[in-house]
Parts: sequence; structure tokens; C-alpha cells
Amino acid sequence: MTGRNQTVISEFLLLGLPIESEQQDMFYALFLAMYLTTVLGNLLIIILIHLDSHLHTPMYSFLSNLSFSDICFSSVTIPKLLQNMQSQDLSISYAGCLTQMYFFLFFANLDSFLLVTMAYDRYVAICYPLHYSTIMSPKLCLSLVVLSWVLTTFHAMLHTLLMARLCFCADNVIPHFFCDVSALLKLSCSDTRVNELVIFFIGGIIVVTPFLLIILSYARIVFSVLKFPSGGGICKAFSTCGSHLSVVSLLYGTVIGLYFCPSANNSPVKEIAMAVMYTVVTPMLNPFIYSLRNRDMKGALGRVFCRNKILFSLS
Repeated sequence: MTGRNQTVISEFLLLGLPIESEQQDMFYALFLAMYLTTVLGNLLIIILIHLDSHLHTPMYSFLSNLSFSDICFSSVTIPKLLQNMQSQDLSISYAGCLTQMYFFLFFANLDSFLLVTMAYDRYVAICYPLHYSTIMSPKLCLSLVVLSWVLTTFHAMLHTLLMARLCFCADNVIPHFFCDVSALLKLSCSDTRVNELVIFFIGGIIVVTPFLLIILSYARIVFSVLKFPSGGGICKAFSTCGSHLSVVSLLYGTVIGLYFCPSANNSPVKEIAMAVMYTVVTPMLNPFIYSLRNRDMKGALGRVFCRNKILFSLS
């Protein structure tokens, strides 16, 4: 920027993945397959929940929002990565970079808040089954979803506005496959202490608090089940907790390790690998873990296909 308000450079260069040129096609096919799996898997979940009345419940309403968020989250970074892998033009405009950063933060945090609402829903369903319909009223469910969207909007906007005030003087090469906050801060020739403090305190609250709430919810579920043990109940509870917590650990473990526990030994390759885990792998796994191995979703899939088959035969 000129002084503090105008940028000297008009674009950044995204170096992408640290892979050899002869491996480019293989990784392109791999990431394209993962992206299509993410989009189609999550889209299938949204369609099934919309078409099957048996799935019009709070849990599947939250899941539908999570699936939509996962599609958008992957679409923020992977299409640009795929484009760069097939093109010699690695540039992204200054405005495009900040826009990508905003939506990356937005959908990453939205995922986080939706995981909390899902954990709370399971906590109420297992620990207070007789009061579930009263507690998880449509009004409360809508309020939780709206609150998630509002909080993530303000958080992503805060980081984007703070980034927009920084100067970028000469170096415009980003050793990453998307406009990551930490990568941009390293390129800035301004004082970034305010940005770093906001990341540590506000970002810490936004990331760590949902993680702790999820752990607390599932700890209460396990305690409740063990207090009144039954063979089927224990297996069901641990199956639900185990699958959910595996994704939660993968998502939050990499994010916290990357942004809040930085290490001098973290090489760019290691940071990119960790970023791939939570930007590409986790959204792809969510349909399998939350839905496609779920009995209700399998039943809905069968009912939808049978209905369509009958309509096709009558037409």
C-alpha cells in the first residue's frame, strides 16, 4: 500500500503444492476425485434430507447445513488449486486473495459452530430423551443456525479488514495453495502485531471454545450411558462419539497445531500437508462418517430410489 492505505502490488502468486512436475497429473487427478467426492457426497445428503420427511428433524437439519458448508469450504480453495495445476498462470488478484481468505475463514468457522450444535443435539437426545422435542424446538434450532452464521460473518470480516490495512511492498509469492492468513502476514511489511493478537485471542476463542464444548458434550453422553448401562446403548453411544470425535480431532488438531501452537520446525511442506488435512480430507470424510454409514440415511436413500422407480414405471 502507499503509506498505509494503498497497495503497491496488485496480485499474489500462489506456488501451490510442493510436488515435482512429473507428479502434477497424478495429484491433479487425486484432488479432482477428492473434490468431486466431497461435492457429490454432501449434495446427496442435502437432497435426501430435503426429499425424505423422516429426516426432517433437528439433527438432520444441522447436518444439511454442515454439508452445504463443507461444499462451499472445499470450493473456496480446491478449484483454484486445480486451475493452477493445469496452468502456468499462478496469479491471484489482491482483491481475489482477500476474498478467498474471507470465505475460507467464514466456512471453516461455520463448520466449527455447526459441529457444536450437532454435539449439543446428540447430548440432549441421549441424556434427556423424554424432553428432546421440547428442548430442541424449531425456534431454538433456527436460532442456533442463525447465530452460527452471524458469528462467523463478523469473525471472518474482522480478520479480512485487519489484513486489508497492511502494506505489501515487494514480495508477493505465497508458498501455499490458497491465501492463508499466516502466509499473508509473513509477506507484509507492516506491523502485524495487532493481527497476531487478534488471531491468538479472538481466534482462540472461536476455535478452542467450540472444541471444548464438543468434548464436554460427548463426555456427558459417555457418563450418562455408563451410569445406566445397556449393551446396545453403550455400543450406539460409543459408535456415535467415536466417529464424530475422530473428525473433530482431525479438524481441530491440525488447526490448533498450525495456528495456535506454531513451531520453528514447521516447514512449508508440513504446514501445507496439515492444511490439506482440514481443507480437503475432512470435508470429504464427513458424508461417510455422519451420514452414509447411518441407518436413517440408508433408509432414506432406499425410499427415494424406490419412489422414483415406481414413478418411472408408471410413466
